[in-house]
Amino acid sequence: MKKLITLLSAIAITTTLVSCGGKEEKTDATAPEGMVALDLGKFGKPFSIFVPDTTASKLDVKEQSWGALEIKVGKNFHISITEDPGDIELQKSDIKSNDVNIFKSFVIEEPLTLMWESAITKPEFHFYTIQKLGESTFVFQDVVSEDGEPKSKEAIQKMLDSAKSIVAKEVNS
Repeated sequence: MKKLITLLSAIAITTTLVSCGGKEEKTDATAPEGMVALDLGKFGKPFSIFVPDTTASKLDVKEQSWGALEIKVGKNFHISITEDPGDIELQKSDIKSNDVNIFKSFVIEEPLTLMWESAITKPEFHFYTIQKLGESTFVFQDVVSEDGEPKSKEAIQKMLDSAKSIVAKEVNS
């Protein structure tokens, strides 16, 4: 009887390990075309995020002194991630009251996500989204280019889609 229990336990453990490995492979397979999964575990984030394929553009990941993690790939992908409860209503108020970057309209206005058009000298787009993962809450937003050149609506949408499709890492016991 003990041998049978040991054998069944070994089969159960093997099946569990194989199925967990399959989930990790499926994570990579579900990356949108032109994107790859970036594991942020070594930066203390319990998830992976999809970023543009880094074979053509340099990947730069920086931990900022104020607690943000910034991910940049090329000129059209630059996201800031903070572990923060976020505040959509405060963000809306800040957007609408900005005297420099004048608010035009919300492209997306959801309970946890904003995408908007504004302008300083020409139209530009930005996003802000709150994503909950287990007990943690993260705020994702675009980072304005160092050269001040605005990103296209499509580039902002790509970053927003990436932020909204983070993949939780399994916690090993």
